[in-house]
Amino acid sequence: MSPGIKYTLARVGLFVVATLLLLPLHLNFLLTLMIAVVISAVASLVLLRRWRNELAESLVEVNSRRRAEKEQLRAALAGDDAVAATDRPGSSEGPGSPDGPDHAADVLDTTERR
Repeated sequence: MSPGIKYTLARVGLFVVATLLLLPLHLNFLLTLMIAVVISAVASLVLLRRWRNELAESLVEVNSRRRAEKEQLRAALAGDDAVAATDRPGSSEGPGSPDGPDHAADVLDTTERR
């Protein structure tokens, strides 16, 4: 299961449990929900530390992968197709292939039309 989904479901679960524990106190419902939010936030800092760290690590990995892809696209659009093709493993450079110079020109043409 994705770290983001796991952490989100755990946070919602903590909120529901805190709300259910506060319902027998017969407070105003909005006050009960506000107190439950505070309790679940504090509890998540302690109880969900490992899952929060896993989520942060996965976000860092996604961010670094997107930055690398962005740099490769910029290199391809700048005309450095040899550099862009050698950075990606398994890429085949040549006319008509998605990684080749024709594709970079097509991408450039479509962006200029907008």
